[in-house]
Amino acid sequence: MGKTSSPENVTSLPDDVKSRLFDALPDDTWFYPGHGDDSTLGEQKPHLDEWRARGC
Repeated sequence: MGKTSSPENVTSLPDDVKSRLFDALPDDTWFYPGHGDDSTLGEQKPHLDEWRARGC
């Protein structure tokens, strides 16, 4: 999701991404990251807990 600069961001960034993107947009929404492969929100949704556990 991105670099975090404080312990608070480790929690707030995944929460914001989940509420503003994953909960707000359909699973078939494509995105084009600055690195890595293009994907859909539905393909990435199962990884939310993994990202949170590793601190984004």
